[in-house]
Amino acid sequence: MSRVKRAVHARKKKNAYFKAAKGYRGGRSRLLRTVKEAVERARCYAYRDRRTKKRDFRSLWIIRINAAARICGLTYSKLIHGLKLAEIEIDRKSLADLAIADFDGFKTIAEAAKAKL
Repeated sequence: MSRVKRAVHARKKKNAYFKAAKGYRGGRSRLLRTVKEAVERARCYAYRDRRTKKRDFRSLWIIRINAAARICGLTYSKLIHGLKLAEIEIDRKSLADLAIADFDGFKTIAEAAKAKL
């Protein structure tokens, strides 16, 4: 059986870890064992937070819509219920953007929802 030399692949694997740990402080970017731990932990957080980000943004949109709805004399839940009754299909992201960028447009939508309640 022939001998397999691992130097090239080992260095390639090691370099990939060091490249991923670029910008980390101290041993977290210089020592292989610490680099591996830091990178693996960072990858776990990245995976988890890609999902958390979606929740956070939806929560932010709801907060913004609620604040704008209260200015128009509605609560968030009444506004959403009114929109369903008025058959106005607009997602929360667009609604929140309207509340910030074009409040007059939001107000007309809120009035339509209020009329259907």
